[in-house]
Parts: sequence; C-alpha cells; structure tokens
Amino acid sequence: MLRCIGAAHSDSGESQLFCVTCSEAAARYVKCVAVGDSSTGKTCLLVSYARNSFSEDYVPTVFDNINADILIDGNAFNLSLWDTAGQEEYNRLRPLSFRGTDVFLVLFSLISKVSYENVQKKWVPELRHHAGSVPIVLVGTMLDMREDKHFFMNHPDLEPISTSQGEELKMMIGAVAYIECSAKTQQNLVAVFNSVIKAALCKPKSKKSNRKQSGCSIL
Repeated sequence: MLRCIGAAHSDSGESQLFCVTCSEAAARYVKCVAVGDSSTGKTCLLVSYARNSFSEDYVPTVFDNINADILIDGNAFNLSLWDTAGQEEYNRLRPLSFRGTDVFLVLFSLISKVSYENVQKKWVPELRHHAGSVPIVLVGTMLDMREDKHFFMNHPDLEPISTSQGEELKMMIGAVAYIECSAKTQQNLVAVFNSVIKAALCKPKSKKSNRKQSGCSIL
C-alpha cells in the first residue's frame, strides 16, 4: 500500500509528489552522514540548514552531530546530520560514524577541481568499502562563489566546476541526485535535504528482507 507523504519543494516553486509504502513512512529517523574534502564547507552546510543561519566562523571538525526536525504534510522526520573530518589523519576514525547510515552526502566545492576529483578518487571508494550500497546524494557547494566573476579574477589559478561536470560525476558514481547549493545564501539548501529524505525512504531493501514486502515507489 502506498502513502503519499508530500512534496519536495524547489527554489523555483515546483514540487514533486513522492509516495512510499506505509511501513517505510513509519520509519521517521533518518541518519545522514556528510563526507568530502575539508575545503568543501560540510559544517557550514549542515549548520546553515539545521539552524537556518550562516556563520562565517570556521571550526575544524573531527566529528559532530546535529539534529533537524522536518515536517512533511504532518509527518515528522528526525534528520540526524553527521559531520565528519576530511583530513587524512582521520581516515581510520571516520568510518566509525558510517554504521547505520541511511544516506550519504558527498560534497565537493564548485570552485575546487581537486575536491571534485577526490569524490571519485577517495570518497566514493571509501563509502563503498565501509558502507556498501547506501544511497549517495552528490552536492556541489559554494554556488554563490562560482557565480562571482570578481572572485575568479582575483584567483586565476582556480577553475570552476560546471553543472554538466557535476551531472557527469553523478552518473559515474551512481548517485541518486546531484544538487548545487550555497550554505551562505541558502540557495537550493532545502532541496538537498528533501533529496536526503526521499533517498532514505526509497533505498533498496536488504537482501535478507521478505521478498513479499512491497518496495518503494516514486511518482
């Protein structure tokens, strides 16, 4: 039996209705872990969304956890957002936070080609090794900076990442969605976490689960 839980709203005002099985809709806790290079703004992204405010202060992250409550047409979801450190010295500790994850956010900066390349070189292999086929939402951060012509005039060594490059990377790594956003202006920020909820509700069931159970359908 399908139950429509609401619409994922975009900045353009468009919405897509998505439906899940009643058994899935009852599971309201969603664990989301963010990974990516240390320069991608993971902390800023999570804090800007959870607290609806942006801070210029940078505090290097080891591990942190932020909770955000989401209400979709009367259905409450407790979104547990896990922030991780991207530095190499935490490579052995970081996977400890992966257990029980429903969705991974893999971040790269739209003004950093290195962080873009590391998605495929480092982050996806790490996730697949430690967490199997957990869904991935690919996120290009610092959208406001990519559109700042003066920034690139002052930093000629940097190369912006285009939307088509992001979409290509999404296909290569098998991500369920690709979204470009800005934690500072909050452009497309809600869309990122709408995609997280949608991906969590529709992730493939374990092979050990009963085959007679109906899967998730997206309309």
